[in-house]
Amino acid sequence: MGDYNDIIHLPHPEPKNHPRMPMEARAAQFAPFAALTGYDAVISETARQTDRQEVLDEEQQQLLNRQFLLLLEHIAEHPTVTITYFVADEKKAGGSYQSVTDHVKRYDDYLQLLILSDGRQIPLHDIIEIKGI
Repeated sequence: MGDYNDIIHLPHPEPKNHPRMPMEARAAQFAPFAALTGYDAVISETARQTDRQEVLDEEQQQLLNRQFLLLLEHIAEHPTVTITYFVADEKKAGGSYQSVTDHVKRYDDYLQLLILSDGRQIPLHDIIEIKGI
């Protein structure tokens, strides 16, 4: 068989001065080294998709204005509506559209905000649709 015939079948030597390292600890020694901490988070953030805020055409804007005026007529009744609006992303350009169904508590004319019963404040310029009036 060759040069190692005399030792090939001997048992693996056990250390005399210190105990053997457990298999889990040995495996950790060879775990990938992250030379650039946070690099994976940056890559994930860059890959995350955002939407651009739509600009409504004149017809869509007129429809939204009619929906809003109808809402204002019934605001004292605190109607339940479904509002679709744009939420800007905090970390990058763009954002996402969200829909919420809730009671409208009031409209702040000075700040142009719809305030819902859950405390959410929706800027009027971010709304693209109001349903349920």
